[in-house]
Amino acid sequence: MDIETRLKTAIRDALRAAGITAPESLSAIVLEHPDDPTHGDFATTIALVAAKAARVNPRELAGKLAAALSAAHIESVDRVETAGPGFINFYLTTGYFIRELETIEKRGDLYGNSNEQRGRRVLVEYTDPNPFKEFHIGHLMSNAIGESIARLIASQGAKVRRMCYQGDFGLHVAKTLWAALHREAVATGSIPAKRAPLAERIAFLGSCYAEGSRAYEDDPAAKQAIDELNKKIFDGKDRAVNKLYKLGKKWSLQHFEEIYAKLGTKFDYYVLESEVAHDGIAIVDEFLEKGVFERSDGAVVFHGEKHDPKLHTRVFINSQGIPTYEAKELGLNTKKWKKVHPDESIIITANEQNDYFRVVMKALELILPEAAKATKHISHGMLRFAEGKMSSRTGNVITGESLIADVEKLVQTKLALRDMDDDEKKEAAEIIAVAAIKYSILRQATSSDIVYDFDTSISFEGDSGPYLLYTAVRAQSVLDKAKSEGVKPKIEWKVTDKREIGLLERELVRFPEVVARAASEKAPHHVATYLIGLASLFNGWYARVPIVAADDPGSPYKVALTQAVRIVLANGLKLLGIKVPDRM
Repeated sequence: MDIETRLKTAIRDALRAAGITAPESLSAIVLEHPDDPTHGDFATTIALVAAKAARVNPRELAGKLAAALSAAHIESVDRVETAGPGFINFYLTTGYFIRELETIEKRGDLYGNSNEQRGRRVLVEYTDPNPFKEFHIGHLMSNAIGESIARLIASQGAKVRRMCYQGDFGLHVAKTLWAALHREAVATGSIPAKRAPLAERIAFLGSCYAEGSRAYEDDPAAKQAIDELNKKIFDGKDRAVNKLYKLGKKWSLQHFEEIYAKLGTKFDYYVLESEVAHDGIAIVDEFLEKGVFERSDGAVVFHGEKHDPKLHTRVFINSQGIPTYEAKELGLNTKKWKKVHPDESIIITANEQNDYFRVVMKALELILPEAAKATKHISHGMLRFAEGKMSSRTGNVITGESLIADVEKLVQTKLALRDMDDDEKKEAAEIIAVAAIKYSILRQATSSDIVYDFDTSISFEGDSGPYLLYTAVRAQSVLDKAKSEGVKPKIEWKVTDKREIGLLERELVRFPEVVARAASEKAPHHVATYLIGLASLFNGWYARVPIVAADDPGSPYKVALTQAVRIVLANGLKLLGIKVPDRM
């Protein structure tokens, strides 16, 4: 039983012994870490809450509860005190912190993991780029958030599977293919050869999509041709169209794999819209007969407002008989349920899709209630840029890969004078660039918009991903120095020791608690915030305290403390989907 559970259980027992109604769930008992360590390692306002309901004096109730908690001799608790109008403060023993530091050393890269969610099956769908279109910064955000959430949940013992849903049907495909076919017809640009660099082939698709999109908006004849081509792609009966479609899709998917590798993501399942479109049609047809859907002007629609006034009407099959995103979403979620049967199915998208998902989830609730109940939609804000910071190489759209490449260039300028060979600099620049972007995304609540600042994001000081990497590399350099000087890390403690437990030790042992909360709330920013605090404490301590000295009897402990910092930083960064370079 962890320390929080022990404290909460003891508090509940003390409330009951005092004749006060106690919460059935331990989660209803709130414990906090006081900002000032002189006020204890944990504090609770339970006496204030309970006193109001029981109509008793909160200060007197706090005193009564504190006396009972002291008499209970809770393991690892040194003393219990009251403060203010009814706060109860818990002070932990030195032995508790020493044992936790030993646990960090023993568990290594498993420290922070637990079995709280063992036996649960969780499916996380994220990134979801569309072939024939750019991998834009929204996909980058979804990837960073989804990958971190998947890692956090897996760290708590759940069996996590990752899924990527990619839109290989739709107008965006028709616009791209129309432009490619049009270019060939008028001899203004041929399709790249199969052996051309992949970047060249992707650039061709991007320019075709831009051209097709403009034509669709500006030229009525082109719009009609693209709509007809869209139906041909869906029907799959035109050999020439099919050949070009398959080729472009192959190029896109190969390109996405390059980006996934750079971001450190490996998906267990890939699902294409073409694989669930007909399932979606079948579901809509079946439940049209059952009254869930209705016909309207040749289309099939779902009147969401009939079930909830906050919802609206959406088209599931258009007047041409082609399934919309909504129908394909039903096919996808039915497929998920049959394939994985998850206890929880998480979908990560931009918050601009919130209204869309509310309607689709209501339809799914009427069709497959078990799947709807297990499904959770997590939406994220938008990533924007400060004016004048950057211009996109792709026109009006800033792609995910162009952002990574531009940040890499900025990092390379910072590494230019480092004593590293070119290959080391290139590898480090890529790792640091990904860390800079991911941390900028994950450092705040998922739903918030982000204003990306290039200079701040790549800083080796302050609130940034590179700062965390630099701290981890600094800690490793201390460990390397200790090894070369024969100072072995060692955590020793006796009952008679008067060693003071500092802020660094107190912060280190909080890591599993932070990870558990981040996993439960699906909120990576808790880990990001914690890591910055830990790094700041370590760097301040590093500046004040000589760590490695062969003639210092306290050096083995300080080296062990540094080792614990290195382990926790690396583990936390891994949960954010960030690697630590060997050198910086």
